Amino acid sequence: MDTNAFTINDLPLSERPRERLISKGPTSLSTPELLSLLLGSGTKGESVFTLSHRILKSYGSLFKIQNASIEDLKKIRGMGDAKAAKLKACIEIARRMAIEERVFEESEAMKRRNCDTITSPDKLFEIIKSKITQFSKEHFFVVSLDTRNNLIGVDEISVGTLTASLVHPRETFESAIRRHAAKIIISHNHPSGETDPSDDDMKITRRLVDAGKIMGIEVLDHIIVTKTSYLSFKEQLLI
Repeated sequence: MDTNAFTINDLPLSERPRERLISKGPTSLSTPELLSLLLGSGTKGESVFTLSHRILKSYGSLFKIQNASIEDLKKIRGMGDAKAAKLKACIEIARRMAIEERVFEESEAMKRRNCDTITSPDKLFEIIKSKITQFSKEHFFVVSLDTRNNLIGVDEISVGTLTASLVHPRETFESAIRRHAAKIIISHNHPSGETDPSDDDMKITRRLVDAGKIMGIEVLDHIIVTKTSYLSFKEQLLI
């Protein structure tokens, strides 16, 4: 049998990846099989199994695939816009899950140390620096707090250079409302290593502070972080 043309439908029903995932769980599938399920179909003359193996062989590992752009993925024969976008979406979901897992683990660790109350900017910096300073682009986060400044959760709102169109009050406060937060602290990284706020940083902060007053959710601070330092708008009397 031509293995390139071999399709999922050529397998007995019980041996097909989707059916095995449903009956035995995702850990029963190999990485190429999981990738085949995600891609859905191959190309004329080549099965999705073969395409999945070629993608993995091209990059060597899933870890390396995460850094590939849409255009990089499309250089692989059989990968068009739809398949490349689907793969990037899956990778982004996995990245965000990893961030949420780290936040949860650190939040739980803080609770065990009875240090879950955010009493100063440096305490918040210690919590978020491991997840926010690793990026090569600017990432904007909202830290939700209860009435006693206890940490409820950390949510990523946007990626890219901060502008009024990118950071909107609607998205910023959506996570706070969902978490029933009484207060929030906004934070983003400066990959350049400089903590000085830009004009856009100042404008966005004022806009969100004003929106918070209307929403009844106080914006306590805006903290700009780098790998080694931070700037607190509140400490600098900018908020």
